[in-house]
Amino acid sequence: MIADPDRPARFLWLPPGARPPEPVPRRQEIVFLLVGMTILFSGYDLNVFGMALPQIQRELHIPENMAAVTISYFRLAALPALFVGPLADIVGRRRLLLFTVFGEAIMTLLTAFSQDYHQFVAAQIGARIFGYSEEVLCFVVVAEEIDARVRGWSTGTLGAINATGAGLAALVFGLVNYLPYGWRSLYIIGSGGLFILAYYRRWLPETQRFEIHRQSIDAMESRLSQFFGALYGLVRTYPGRLAALLTFVVAFGFAMGPSATMLSKFLQQTHHYSPGQVTMLFVFGGLASVVGNIAVGRLSDRFGRKRTLFLTTLIAGLGFASFYSGVGGWIVPVSWVVALFGFLSSDALASGYPSEIFPTAYRATATTLRYAVSILGGAIALKLEGTFYDWFGAHGPAISLALAAVPIALIGILFLPETARRQLEDISSPG
Repeated sequence: MIADPDRPARFLWLPPGARPPEPVPRRQEIVFLLVGMTILFSGYDLNVFGMALPQIQRELHIPENMAAVTISYFRLAALPALFVGPLADIVGRRRLLLFTVFGEAIMTLLTAFSQDYHQFVAAQIGARIFGYSEEVLCFVVVAEEIDARVRGWSTGTLGAINATGAGLAALVFGLVNYLPYGWRSLYIIGSGGLFILAYYRRWLPETQRFEIHRQSIDAMESRLSQFFGALYGLVRTYPGRLAALLTFVVAFGFAMGPSATMLSKFLQQTHHYSPGQVTMLFVFGGLASVVGNIAVGRLSDRFGRKRTLFLTTLIAGLGFASFYSGVGGWIVPVSWVVALFGFLSSDALASGYPSEIFPTAYRATATTLRYAVSILGGAIALKLEGTFYDWFGAHGPAISLALAAVPIALIGILFLPETARRQLEDISSPG
């Protein structure tokens, strides 16, 4: 139970400039803290492979043209996640979050003890099934619990916390050559944090909107029929906005998948950055992205979610195009910061969008569908990157080809409804 849940929240655990621009109740702070810690550890866990890819390649004997393809295998976890995430519309957000955090912790620990390539891939697919479902549910919980006045701030700040998790992975990665078991220690550390989080997640309350929705769920109907009923109802009731959303996320995932995943490898292989230099760039350069993420969330509350998402997606595309162009010198860190800022900001806003435009009965289903389709779009691009690498003999031009999908993503945004400062029930009205 939360003591005095209606008392104004103080958010002392966040820096002054990162706190909500308008007051919210204490209950919302507790929910946001627990969800934020989940995003933090998930951001760490899901970014370790991209950081330590050269080291993992050497030990597990992964060929160069299989580097991006391996990541595409990981992204196949989005398929089973399609059946895990929507269960939150049936069994509840809290119960499924507890299950996914514990599951990701176990599979991350198993990753550290993988003895060959096939064991490693299997463990990482398992970790990502839980991790993908977990991230989806975090944005659902925040959308349902945080006031409409600061919902953009909450989405942007979650994105910043996720980036902080990636920065934490980069910080630990800087010690990869000194840790007793090399890259395996990175996964052991991540699993430990998740096990601790799984214990404290018991304090997370069920969302009030789901408690109301629970009363309308037919207890006599099977879970499977409830799942497919929710999916059918989503497609039948909201075909237009669902089509616009999926157009955006497929193109966005395809364009950004290889670009965001291969950052560390490209720095080490093409520009000859050491692990310590990669860490310096990710930690100090990433601070700009973290601050920018929070600012973008607040700006989206003021100027609108659509135009902010459009602008950050455009910035991400231009930044990645510059980064992978092969130009060296000061252009490398500058384009890296610009690209990561645009990508993390647009990804955070996109993650919150389906939780805003669909009602409680379909919210987890729609959010999971968005996440899975985006991941699978990236998986296709990563699979093709291996083929393109064979053509060009370099990762830069191979990755740049995928960025041609950015204009399609921008077109999809134009057909989405505006959500800033509106109540969820008003946004999700079919009319």
